[in-house]
Amino acid sequence: MKNILYFEPSDVTKFDFERFKKSLNEYADVSDRDIKDSLKIFDKFENLHVSRLVELGAALIEKNSDAATAKKYFEKYGQYFGNKFERLRRITGYLVGSLDRWNDGKKAEEAARVKHSVNSAIDDHERAVRLEEQAMAHNIAYAS
Repeated sequence: MKNILYFEPSDVTKFDFERFKKSLNEYADVSDRDIKDSLKIFDKFENLHVSRLVELGAALIEKNSDAATAKKYFEKYGQYFGNKFERLRRITGYLVGSLDRWNDGKKAEEAARVKHSVNSAIDDHERAVRLEEQAMAHNIAYAS
């Protein structure tokens, strides 16, 4: 990864490792090695959206500190996610962003459903990395 894309293609800037490290170390003591190891998955890409760095930073801070500190970091840099995208999930056969508009019966169905784990032998971070690599191999945008 060599460039960071912010909001528009014209907003591309060169990735600055020291700046990224400094932003993380305001919240937790994150080693150079941890940062470099985490960035390796992006080496094959010329450009990366800044939101992926924010997610990565929050994960590193949570690993080296706690979830509350990671949340503060995420909230500070959350502006880079914009308002254009809504998270969609498949719940009980429906693609939804939230359950706000569901009636009581559908909400009860969702609450009672059994949530299965497909790859319980691997941890969530490793599963996310595998899914991202598969998506990128097929040139599909992936957001965890």
